[in-house]
Amino acid sequence: MGVATDTYPSPVATPGWEAFDRSLRAVEKVRERLLKSTTTLDNAQIPYAVAGGNAVASWVGQVDEEAIRNTKDVDVLLRRGDLEQAKQAMAAAGFVYRHVAGMDLFLDNAGANARSAVHLVFAGEKVRPHEAMPNPDTSDSVRAPDGFQVLSLQALVQIKLTAYRDKDRTHLRDMIDVGLIDQSWTARFIPELAARLQALLDDPDG
Repeated sequence: MGVATDTYPSPVATPGWEAFDRSLRAVEKVRERLLKSTTTLDNAQIPYAVAGGNAVASWVGQVDEEAIRNTKDVDVLLRRGDLEQAKQAMAAAGFVYRHVAGMDLFLDNAGANARSAVHLVFAGEKVRPHEAMPNPDTSDSVRAPDGFQVLSLQALVQIKLTAYRDKDRTHLRDMIDVGLIDQSWTARFIPELAARLQALLDDPDG
């Protein structure tokens, strides 16, 4: 009788393995960019708050790690008056500032794609003129378990209800699903935002 051998294919030979590996590495790069940029701002004592999908992931992960949704963006809230100081600190860390299509970005390097960047949003300003509320201040934030400053849950929900794009509604549904937001939250917002939240609470899949 022959000796039994391992019949499982090696990872290199498995169809689709390289695509999976690239996807995993992309997630790691976003995480590295997030930690590098926030550490740089912390060391320079520049007030900031992580916003966007990484802020949602930080809050959702405190309830259910399996419910975390990966994101390709690093969004950071900054006071406009701190932009010049941030440029200097980030440049010293190897980032390259660009203003592209109305967006303020810090690229990983001079040859990096704008999609591989830290995207800035400015405290106390509206992203679009028609929006119902301006962004909160960087002071409306807490220290996340991950070690960086992140928007408070209410400030994050406010931003998501204000922007209310497809991805914002998805993020809001994620927070509803894990119990971070419930019916009582509608009383925290102005009528326009409260109505948007109520619509998601009434029909999360709609």
